[in-house]
Amino acid sequence: MIVTLTPNPSVDRTIQLAAPLDRGGVIRSRSTHDDPGGKGVNVAQVVRAAGERTLAILPGDADDPLVRQLRERALPHEAVDLGAPLRVNLTLAEDDGTTTKINEPGPELLSEVRERLATAVIAAAADATWVALCGSLPPGAPAHWYGDLAAQVDAPVALDTSGAALAAAVERAPESLALIKPNSDELGELLGVPASEFEGDPLRAGERARPLLDRGLGAILLTLGAQGALLLRPDGIWAADAPRISARSTVGAGDSSLAGYLLGSLRGADPGECLALAVSYGSAAASLPGSQMPTPDDLLDLPAVRRLA
Repeated sequence: MIVTLTPNPSVDRTIQLAAPLDRGGVIRSRSTHDDPGGKGVNVAQVVRAAGERTLAILPGDADDPLVRQLRERALPHEAVDLGAPLRVNLTLAEDDGTTTKINEPGPELLSEVRERLATAVIAAAADATWVALCGSLPPGAPAHWYGDLAAQVDAPVALDTSGAALAAAVERAPESLALIKPNSDELGELLGVPASEFEGDPLRAGERARPLLDRGLGAILLTLGAQGALLLRPDGIWAADAPRISARSTVGAGDSSLAGYLLGSLRGADPGECLALAVSYGSAAASLPGSQMPTPDDLLDLPAVRRLA
């Protein structure tokens, strides 16, 4: 089973524009669609669609629109009462695949809610192959919360976050993180180097990321958009190019990449096969409209994977 935690979930409202975005102008929409969202919720949707067991843990009251959507979709979940409405994130989607996101900060996560979420994650981890801690931390949650929680979880932990939350987790509990999934901007910010250092040359990317692996971090799944992805581990580097697609929306592409990797690991695939699934799922998500998550039927052929020293 793959357990996910999304401490700052959202209703993802996608507005398909009838014309290119014109700042300051009046633009008509072609359609509007609401989906349950947040990184961990997206990962859980992909895992469930692939036929594997999952549990999405998140804050949210029983009558919140997002929690109602999870019930309607029969997505296994555990929602911890919050006492406040969850956020609504807007995505403005253009026909050429360009997306503009407007994200609300989300409601404050009080200490008692954080404690109940942590308790739920620790309990679910007893039956989990992976625990994925996903997304931004909402107001009220200290930057070190993910790191502290990872150290208490009795299962491999995958972390998909950025900024201060990523830095604090890597600083406090690197040995508790079996995987992190940054993009080049997020990894560059973490290490204090330009994002370009991780693009184009896998060996150079491996050299730059080596200090993280030397501290006990298990692996880095580095997503590079149209350039594919890298898997950086203490025992090697794997690289996979992304297939050529007609991109329709980047919403959820990174989440789908993480889900693809975890699915491969869950099924006993080797590192290269896990990376291939990550790239395939991420590319499939980018080829779908709005915030639609991919199913196995949406996957393209698995990309070739190169292993480097």
